This record gives sequence, structure tokens and C-alpha cells, in this order.
Amino acid sequence: MSTKMIRAAQLQQADIESIRRVLHSPKYELIPLKNVLEQSEFLPDGATVSVTASPQKGMMATVDLAIELDRRGFDAIPHISARLTADRSELRGMLSRLDRAGIRKAFVVGGDTEEHGEFFDGHALLAAMEEIGHNLTEIGVPGYPEGHHIVDVPTITNALKDKVPYASYITSQMCFVPDAINDWVRGLRRSGIGLPVYIGIPGVAELKRLIAISMRIGVGASAGFLSKNKSLAGKLVKPGGYSPDDLVVGLGPLLADPLANIAGLHVYTFNAVDSTERWRRDMLDALE
Repeated sequence: MSTKMIRAAQLQQADIESIRRVLHSPKYELIPLKNVLEQSEFLPDGATVSVTASPQKGMMATVDLAIELDRRGFDAIPHISARLTADRSELRGMLSRLDRAGIRKAFVVGGDTEEHGEFFDGHALLAAMEEIGHNLTEIGVPGYPEGHHIVDVPTITNALKDKVPYASYITSQMCFVPDAINDWVRGLRRSGIGLPVYIGIPGVAELKRLIAISMRIGVGASAGFLSKNKSLAGKLVKPGGYSPDDLVVGLGPLLADPLANIAGLHVYTFNAVDSTERWRRDMLDALE
């Protein structure tokens, strides 16, 4: 993004400073796929890295990758999926492995797979973790600016309220629309949910890659969103793919509002860290 384009967006200085703040040290989401360690080499030293869980790979792949990334000097946050965790015995084993590795953060999700073991949803898993005991100092939970493709909005909101006593922050599902994110955050605050929010944004990726990875990890939300948003899909298939410039600029006023309590950005890289990092550095330079 050029300086001229940023001026055209009519951002206030506070907005620009807030955008720079969240671009300086975002969280990066990685998927335990074949190229993940190769792509991790493009991350900034000591970056915070969120490691997904998927039905195809299972929870052990997530735990193994988180431990390896931690060993390489990153601040690793493994996702713990309720529906991919068979029972308390497996949960206890995962928590023990993370503890021995010195990992003190986790992100608890329900999981989109229909099949499940002992834990039906994220709240059930969080309650079990509390009963078992753990040394985690920070636990994140998900939020959905545009709703969930399975669960209705009132149910999602009530479920989030149930998780608040266990959680340190909320990370939003990937969204391409600033107004939807703004409305969702304002709704959280009106409902009395005051946890800090990390806003989930897509990194730089091509449509083919987004859909292919979505299918491989068993997540259909990205492909479903794109199939209903032809104009966005058109941008993605152009050379260079999608770039979140306009999205981040559109979030400027929200990022600058202290009442919104936006802690930072969570970048869904789809393991395209190299191109996403080039975009982040270029945008920071343009904001100078």
C-alpha cells in the first residue's frame, strides 16, 4: 500500500499509530502441513505462533508442532480442540506434554467435526482442564464476527459468555469485512464481554491455495465464504492473490478506540508466511 493510498483513506494519526502497533507484532497462525517448518523460517525471531488442530492430522500433530516451534525460539500457542480430544486421559496427557515443554499458552476451540468423544464443545473442555489442573497462564477462545456455519448467533454469544471465566482473550474467526468486525466487537462490549480481542485477518494467499488447504484440514468456512463472495474471489485469482490492505485500513478507527480493547491481529497465513511477511513489512514502511 502506498502512502498516497493511506492518505486517501483519510485516516487520523491515532488510527495510523494503532495500525502500526498491531502490525508490529501480530500472531501468526500455522497449520501442521508438510511445508510448515520451511515456512516458519520466514517468521520474525521470537514471533507468536498459533498452531491449528484439524480432523485429518489429529491433536498430536498440533502438540508436536507447537513443541518444535517452541524449541526453535517461537512463542507457540497450540490449539486444543474439544471434539478432537477423545477423553480426559488424552487431555491430561496433552497438558502434561505441554507443561514439560514449558509451553504456557493454549487456544481452546470446539472443533467443526461432527464426531466427538467426551467433550462436545469448548466450554466442556475448559471445565475439564480446570478440574484436571494445568500450568497454562493464558488461554484464548474463538469468536465469530459473521456467525458460525453450524451454530446460531444467540447460542454462540451465550457459549462465549460461559467461557469468559476461563479465558484470557478472544480471537475472531477470519473475516474480510471491517464493518462486520466493528459491529461484532461493539456487540461484545454491549453484552458485557470485556475480554481483549485479537482480530483475525487473512494473510496474502491465492484462492487456489486457500480452498485447497481448507479442504485438506477439514474446514469449509473459507471456501464457503469465497463461493458466496464472487468479487473477493475475483481479487484472489489475480496475480499476487489477496492482500489485506483495505481490511486493515478499514479497521483503523476500531483499533484506535480504547473502549474496543483490541489487543492485536491474528493473521491466518495458510502457511504462506513468506508472502504475508512481505506484505506486513511493506505496509509498515508505507505507514512511516
